[in-house]
Amino acid sequence: MAKILISMPDKFLESIDKIATDEQRTRSELIREALRNYLKTNHLVNQKRALKNAEILDGLLD
Repeated sequence: MAKILISMPDKFLESIDKIATDEQRTRSELIREALRNYLKTNHLVNQKRALKNAEILDGLLD
């Protein structure tokens, strides 16, 4: 598994650590899940946007 280095404000990291502790998870597990959820949501939003754009284009071509 690759490791990365990211920077974030101390207060933000404190919030992440508190949630991880409350959920008895590691910081890494919590951040991986958050990024998985972001990727899934972003993918769905892009699919909806593409369908809407296709409908607009179809309407213009009719």
